[in-house]
Amino acid sequence: MIHRILPRKYRALLKRWVFGIAALLQLGCGAVFLSDLISEWRAERLHAQIELVAVFALVLGAVLFLREALHLTHRNARVERELQAASGAFQHVMEQNFDDWGLTPAERDVALLSIKGVPIAEIARLRETREGTIKAQSTAIYRKVGVSNRAELIAVMVEELIGGVHGPEAGKAV
Repeated sequence: MIHRILPRKYRALLKRWVFGIAALLQLGCGAVFLSDLISEWRAERLHAQIELVAVFALVLGAVLFLREALHLTHRNARVERELQAASGAFQHVMEQNFDDWGLTPAERDVALLSIKGVPIAEIARLRETREGTIKAQSTAIYRKVGVSNRAELIAVMVEELIGGVHGPEAGKAV
């Protein structure tokens, strides 16, 4: 439950600590088990051999656990960086399209909220205006973009992003 209270940055740190402590406990248990094995080696050879296999499996499990935890930590950091880059690319594509389409500041706000899926009534409330005004602005946006509804507007934005527009350098020859 505490992980929901913490900011995302600290949740990731807490998870790393928990994984690390769990792995260290597992390695500590392996060390205790190994010391017990050494003390019993001469007295009970078969039992000691079974314990040796168990110690090996325990240590191997801890090592593999740590390796996977590190791999997942690095992968998570990479995915977060890629998500931030994609978010920035989408923002750039949106702003570029808004400029190309000649949208007014009010139309930009309405277009952005529409793309986010906010209902017209909620857009009107957020912008402190009437639904009729939002509908008129939406119609103006659709006309400037060359689409007839919100779904087509979203499709245009997604198509631009998927179509390889990644930033200001995208149109330059290599």
